[in-house]
Amino acid sequence: MADSLILDHHGQPFKKTELSKQVAAPSMTGIRNIWNFGTQAEWLSPERLAQILRDAAEGDADAYLTLAEEMEERDPHYASVLGTRKRAVSGLPTMVEAVTDDKKDQEITDAVRALIRRPEFHDMADDLLDALGKGFSVVEMNWDTKRQPWEPRTRNEKVDGEWQEVEGYEHRDPRFFQFDRVSGKQLRIKDEADMLDGLPLPPHKFIVHKPRLKTGLPIRGGLARLVAVSYMCKSYTVTDWLAFAEVFGMPLRVGRYNPNATPADINTLINAIANIGTDAAAAIPDTMRIDFESPGNVSGGADVFKNLAEWLDKQVSKAVLGQTASTEGTPGKLGNDDAQDDVRTDILKADARQLSNTINKYLVRSFVDLNFGPQAQYPRVEFQVIEPEDTEALTAALKELVPLGLKVEASVIRDKLGLPDPEPGAELLGAQQQTPAPALNQQHHGCHCAHCSSTATAINRQLPDPAEQALDELEQDGLANWQQQIDPVLQPIRDLLESVDNAEDFAAGLQDLLDEMDDSDLVSKLALQMFLANGAGDAGQGV
Repeated sequence: MADSLILDHHGQPFKKTELSKQVAAPSMTGIRNIWNFGTQAEWLSPERLAQILRDAAEGDADAYLTLAEEMEERDPHYASVLGTRKRAVSGLPTMVEAVTDDKKDQEITDAVRALIRRPEFHDMADDLLDALGKGFSVVEMNWDTKRQPWEPRTRNEKVDGEWQEVEGYEHRDPRFFQFDRVSGKQLRIKDEADMLDGLPLPPHKFIVHKPRLKTGLPIRGGLARLVAVSYMCKSYTVTDWLAFAEVFGMPLRVGRYNPNATPADINTLINAIANIGTDAAAAIPDTMRIDFESPGNVSGGADVFKNLAEWLDKQVSKAVLGQTASTEGTPGKLGNDDAQDDVRTDILKADARQLSNTINKYLVRSFVDLNFGPQAQYPRVEFQVIEPEDTEALTAALKELVPLGLKVEASVIRDKLGLPDPEPGAELLGAQQQTPAPALNQQHHGCHCAHCSSTATAINRQLPDPAEQALDELEQDGLANWQQQIDPVLQPIRDLLESVDNAEDFAAGLQDLLDEMDDSDLVSKLALQMFLANGAGDAGQGV
């Protein structure tokens, strides 16, 4: 296979065939032996823990990394909260953003999408998140040469090509690596070729995740270092608690013998007392007896150990999850009455962003460079943190604002509620549409009197079809000659308006016009219409 145009860490071209070789695989006899690290938690003491943390900060992190792994194996609470934080990130949905809509960029993006859709990808993300506890994590990529999937192949053609695909990922023990002695930030692989400083990591072979949980050296940023003291103190607390329970949790067995008992009788009684705790049976002479005294009463003794262990667990929860509500669940407090994620949202966003940066820096860029050549810009893989939507507040706001004229796109609301777009022809849920009853158009005939308003209100009521039809007919009949009915009322006002020259005389003359207005025809017609409308309404309601 021809040399690649991709450069290694020395700026020199390298052969793609080197990608198929495993670099950091363990061995039985070499420096990378997984069986020669022993245990650290078994003899942990304040002095020993201080020495472990000091050595790690100075470059010798093997004991610290061993302790960090044992902490996850020995403390159920730490393993639970750390696992929760890891799975909160690795379980997030992933998306790939293309650089542009250009055909070439879309082709590259589709290839990256196919890469991250493989089941090994999320397992690899879980392995990288081991860095949360230890400060860093290394995964080796196993590349294989494949033919490009869109190229045809004849029957006798040898399967060969330039398509470099990741066949799998291998998590490497972090104790196989060390940080350089100058900056303390560049990771190097331990190897017999350089026992002191190790060898630099070859390009395009490793994914190295170093989360920035705190500023400073990566080996000092792991959560295991933060909670190591709490872990040690809890270990002492549980040990003392068990010793306390052994002494004061069992009833005291007292043997009594008479003054005439021989040494052999006394030994028989002692043996019976010792065995009664396990055998629940004993044989003694009639002249002896065994009494069971109530357990020793040390006021609050057991609560001291319990409270201390629970307090230490809360500190671990704060360090790992950023809160204690989801693990402690105090009634009436945050975590029961209020909705809250297991991992605080700002911590989850930071973890997702940093893991996305690692994936894009090591995996995506290597994959694109090896198959499409170096690019000015690369597609980006993102772990999406979708914040829960307060649907009750959203629907309440829409209920108030939409009738006031707020324009909202339906697809946006469906996305917030997590509802898909309806398929064509699907049965849809929706409010029942009702045809409004015809209303009396007061502006049309110019009347705003109380009688017309009452009639309009009655007509606007939603009634069954027969009654509604009767009201429509009454409305048409009432409006047929409305002008003739209102003219006798309005004509005296018109005459007065033509006979005066100013507003004062017009206002003074209005007081004398009441007797001249003939509203008998209008009142009679309105009374008849209201009577008929009332009857139609009663008939429609079955009265």
